Amino acid sequence: MRNGNFVFALCGGMVALGMGSAQHSALAQQAAGAQQAPATVASMVDRQITSVEKLVMDAAEAMPEEEFNFSPESLKLPGSEYKGVRTFAVEVRHIATSNYFLWTPLTGEKMPEGLKDGNSPEALKTKAEIIAYLKTSFALGHRAAATLTAENMLQTAGGGNTTRLYRATFGVAHAYDHYGQMVEYLRMNGIVPPASRTKSD
Repeated sequence: MRNGNFVFALCGGMVALGMGSAQHSALAQQAAGAQQAPATVASMVDRQITSVEKLVMDAAEAMPEEEFNFSPESLKLPGSEYKGVRTFAVEVRHIATSNYFLWTPLTGEKMPEGLKDGNSPEALKTKAEIIAYLKTSFALGHRAAATLTAENMLQTAGGGNTTRLYRATFGVAHAYDHYGQMVEYLRMNGIVPPASRTKSD
């Protein structure tokens, strides 16, 4: 009988301990949820910028210096038409410059020198220079996203009828578009894009 009481007490203690652990875990999850800031227009756009930024930056870093000016025109593929297309370097530069054109009106900052069109500035030629330029353009994007609120997102910016939200999100869509071209250029050089090197779920 004593053994039975001992086992009963031991089991009861283990159940109580388990319940206490479960309650502690639930409270911890509730606390974490309470501490998590609610989603905003700014945070959602910033998250989108972060996602495309990583893809584009990693792809740019993956192309070797000696192939940074690669263009499929040089391959002279039968039946293809690549005459005059952008080189890999200009693709990257174009993304960065477009970021500036789209996002600067949201922050009110001054545009960099030498921006004449979507492929400039032509003074930036090396891989290191162009990647540094790309990085600063995405930093601008994060600052631009931070300016968005539910109250101002449909206000126009930069002249015309273009809204602040459109400028912010079109920068993301545009970068994804040219990221796809960067991926093709990498694969034409036998390079697997970094985002494709891990097994997907």
